[in-house]
Amino acid sequence: MLRQIQPKNARSKRALEKREPQTHENPKTTLFLKGTSTSDLLNHLLTDLHSLKRPLAIRFTKKNPIHPFEDPSSLEFFSQKNDASLLVFGSHSKKRPHALTWVRCFGGKVLDMLELLVVQDTARTLAQFKGEKCKVGVKPLLSFSGTLFESPTPNAYTLAKSMFVDFFKGGEASTVDVEGLQYLVTFAVGEEDEAASSGGVEGQKPQIHMRVWRIITKRSGQRLPRVEVEEMGPRIDFRVGRTKEADDDMMKAALKKAKGTEARPKKNVETDVVGDKVGRIHLGRQDLGELQTRKMKGLKRGRDTDVEDEEDPEADELTRVSDEEDGEEEVVDDGDSEDDAGPKRQRLA
Repeated sequence: MLRQIQPKNARSKRALEKREPQTHENPKTTLFLKGTSTSDLLNHLLTDLHSLKRPLAIRFTKKNPIHPFEDPSSLEFFSQKNDASLLVFGSHSKKRPHALTWVRCFGGKVLDMLELLVVQDTARTLAQFKGEKCKVGVKPLLSFSGTLFESPTPNAYTLAKSMFVDFFKGGEASTVDVEGLQYLVTFAVGEEDEAASSGGVEGQKPQIHMRVWRIITKRSGQRLPRVEVEEMGPRIDFRVGRTKEADDDMMKAALKKAKGTEARPKKNVETDVVGDKVGRIHLGRQDLGELQTRKMKGLKRGRDTDVEDEEDPEADELTRVSDEEDGEEEVVDDGDSEDDAGPKRQRLA
């Protein structure tokens, strides 16, 4: 649990309020430190990483007697003093040569740490690559290839991916300009079985291969340009060393978001796996009696019947008149028979 500090006066209260989590946090600043003993290769790599991180980077050139995994209090002091939540510490020893320790802090305390050992034989600095370099303050594209980076169980490689994303993330951007996509950083890791087959020691963890590429756009004669990449440097291969995982309560507090930052979910609107937006519409109760159904040909009157009725309308009228006259004649005949019957009976009488 994090220790809660109670302010004693108004000045300390204002200082503590500035350190509290804000609704919109500032971009993370990285502090580069050196231990009591460092190699020339490590000094060049720290300089190259600092150039890629600028302007959100601070570099100390003096040596510091710090042992991160034994006593991280000095790192916590530098983090609070310089308002830097990310630290990269370089040290060199016979047991752990060319070691770069990546540290993340939260609330002035060390959150987690990862030690990566640089492979000297394959390392290349930024100055060893000829060509144009990227500009200061440009955000890179990140690419991670390897199943170990996507492991469902936390391990050193998932921690390394999280560290690298925080390191190269920079400030938040609402829009992206294509001209600003100037370089690409790729991280590749093989399978655990491939480490021994490629000449490594059996049981040794696979290496993380870091490559930095400059993106070049050329004319293609079409609307979209032709994109090419050229290695810009630095080129670093890491071997995974010691790790320090974050405490559960501390990680839960670090991932907590302020109220109002999350977008309100829209009702009846969802996004599927592909990324398409799917909406759900609710209709009221419908009257099926007024429903317009499809007209079937079998239920229509015959065309021949309709034609006959339309061709001879006078015949229908004459038939109707003749029927009425027949009815009148029948009524007259019945009346005459009754009148004639009376006089006949009198004569006979």
